[in-house]
Amino acid sequence: MGDDTDAGRREAAPAGAEARQAGEADRKGGPGHTVLMALAVAVPVTEVAYTVGGGDALRDVLVGMEPGNWPDVLIGMIITDPLLGSVLAVVVSRVVFALFAARGAVPVGRGPGRTLQRAALTVVNPLAVGVIDACFFGPWWGLATGLVAYALRQGVVVEYRTGRRHPHRHGAGSGGPHGSRGGYRPPGWLRRAAGVEWWVALCLSVVVLPVLAFASALDGQAWTSIVECRVTTGTRTTSARLIELGRKGDGVVGWNLDDREISNGRACTATESRTVRAPWWRSG
Repeated sequence: MGDDTDAGRREAAPAGAEARQAGEADRKGGPGHTVLMALAVAVPVTEVAYTVGGGDALRDVLVGMEPGNWPDVLIGMIITDPLLGSVLAVVVSRVVFALFAARGAVPVGRGPGRTLQRAALTVVNPLAVGVIDACFFGPWWGLATGLVAYALRQGVVVEYRTGRRHPHRHGAGSGGPHGSRGGYRPPGWLRRAAGVEWWVALCLSVVVLPVLAFASALDGQAWTSIVECRVTTGTRTTSARLIELGRKGDGVVGWNLDDREISNGRACTATESRTVRAPWWRSG
């Protein structure tokens, strides 16, 4: 009897350690958090560098935009590319939920109250990202984004409720109501679905999102409007296309696609196309 007990403890110890490590990884944001931080820095710079050219052109555009406007590059890419914006919304929703779950935000007990709390916690954010996505890209994009975000959150709930992951709590072990299984035994198909969810979330975060982000950065499309303006250089006034970087008074400060320099434009009108050059994969 003692041997059986010791064997059970030895088997449970690695499982408990693995669950705590998984919860700790969620608390730090996991691979999705790391990828998001890297993309937030690298992708906008790549977008500007490929669109206007590297070196001096890149530096001139970033200086002309001013630091407070640099996030406009990333925002412009997200709201003009439905697939990139939707995948990013799903990844951010899942990362945020994993962060809160790792801090004990997922109620693991039974009863109607706990069930309602879990339902609200799981539904509210996917509903919000779905509505935002629908506003930019239409109802079908919004519906798909909300459903995928909701499905990926369900896997996190199952893993914390079954004890396969433990929330991180300072000064507390893995026992107690937040670290134990609490008698919850989901159906086998739901446990398998939770495992699939983890792999889907990982692929979306570390493969699909970076590929889409850099594809958008290298597609030759400007991240903001291209306007046709009257530009005065010395005593000569000409018409030129500018990538709008900011507005000053009644004019526009932009990157002059003809003269390849920062110019001040007047009497500007929007153009329909944002194409500056051929996509990177066709430029060869």
